Amino acid sequence: MGNENTNWGQSVTGVVIQDNKVLLARHTYGSGKGRMIVPGGYVEQGETPQQALAREYLEETGITVEPEDIIGIRFNTHDWYIAFRAKYISGIPRSDHDENSEVLWMDIKEALLREDVPELTKKLIQSAASNEEGLRFTDYKSSSQPPYSLYCI
Repeated sequence: MGNENTNWGQSVTGVVIQDNKVLLARHTYGSGKGRMIVPGGYVEQGETPQQALAREYLEETGITVEPEDIIGIRFNTHDWYIAFRAKYISGIPRSDHDENSEVLWMDIKEALLREDVPELTKKLIQSAASNEEGLRFTDYKSSSQPPYSLYCI
């Protein structure tokens, strides 16, 4: 889990869909304990949200992903959480035996009906499975340092 390099105010998640199935992990702690959620975690210092998502997925599930568009942002006065639609690149799902006890591909329709899938996860799955475009990365040149990422419609 986290360490002294963790930025506790910034977190990410990603929804990966392949062949009408979504990758879910059974969480082992906190309010999500025992529930099937989309993997994610905190951003480390010096890391972009996109890098954090790729790292978290690989660490927690053994799956390599590529963040695509942003499908959701949750924020309040002390932290933020960005949800990406992410592309499956490679790997076989496996538990990290720490933050999750199992990782599996689940049929989207089943995931949306199950009681052990939280409402936030269901909403993110619905957003990722829709044909609606999310906020997409836009390449632009900035004279400011450090480089910034821009996502827009």
